[in-house]
Amino acid sequence: MITYLKKTPAGITELDKREEQAWIHVTPPFSADELQQLSTELDVPLDFITDSLDMDERSRYEVEDGARLILINTPVINERDNENEALYVTVPLGIIITEDHVLTVTTSDNPVIKLFLEQKVKSFDPENVSKFVLQLFQQNVLRFLLCLKKLNLQRNIIEQELYDSSRNHELKELLRIEKSLVYFVNSLSSNELLKMKIKRIDFLKINQDEDLVDLFEDLIIDNSQALEMANVYTNILGGTMEAFASLVSNNLTMVMQRLTLITIVLMVPTLVASFYGMNVVLPFDDHKYSFVGLLSFSLVISLVVVWFFRRNKMF
Repeated sequence: MITYLKKTPAGITELDKREEQAWIHVTPPFSADELQQLSTELDVPLDFITDSLDMDERSRYEVEDGARLILINTPVINERDNENEALYVTVPLGIIITEDHVLTVTTSDNPVIKLFLEQKVKSFDPENVSKFVLQLFQQNVLRFLLCLKKLNLQRNIIEQELYDSSRNHELKELLRIEKSLVYFVNSLSSNELLKMKIKRIDFLKINQDEDLVDLFEDLIIDNSQALEMANVYTNILGGTMEAFASLVSNNLTMVMQRLTLITIVLMVPTLVASFYGMNVVLPFDDHKYSFVGLLSFSLVISLVVVWFFRRNKMF
């Protein structure tokens, strides 16, 4: 679906046809012919549009035939809600800048773009292309920070549940969080490098605007903080998984040790009973209280064994 949008005093307005300085948003569903026609009309390389729809595309920028492409990764909730899938994944957001238009291309409903469409971002104007792109960067970083906080909160809840149980469900949830953090670390790292390169070569042509330069520097700092948070959460989660694995192994060892000691204690009366189960003449066979005596003897021996283990803190 190709949507033509323009900022008016009443807010974002959808246009019936393309106009100059309009914001063009491309998102599925659409046909290959529609993309080809849009590429021809705007004199934009078709690869710029199709690359923005590639889920595995890395963050980068490119210039060709007067058109500028910026690809950044944004976090979205994973639609494949399987127990072995990450909670969040990152998808590309393509920003194409031409002489008369700015295009945004996404593979699905993007939460960052949704904020602009719902007019939840103050003082944005697609006609001011450089500022609009920086605001897209800003909302993207804020989206990363929000998702990181949600993942960290969920991790804390699952860890608390793990103190009281050893079910596989909690471990699988931690693995899903860990996968999400891996996606975030890789995307934030590539986004940070992209922004630093864009700033160094003045890709957005903002060096003459001190306010936009300051905003861009703040965005790079915020992205670095988000990357540091993702790394910290990843390290904490990795340490938690290792500690829990050690606890499980230690608990298993303790259980096996106790079972072994119980087996040794029960072996004593079993051994005495097995002697008197043989068809041979044994002492006290004909004694009146032989059964009670043997039972008491076995019990005393078992208690002595238990006392020995407790004295050596084995029980």
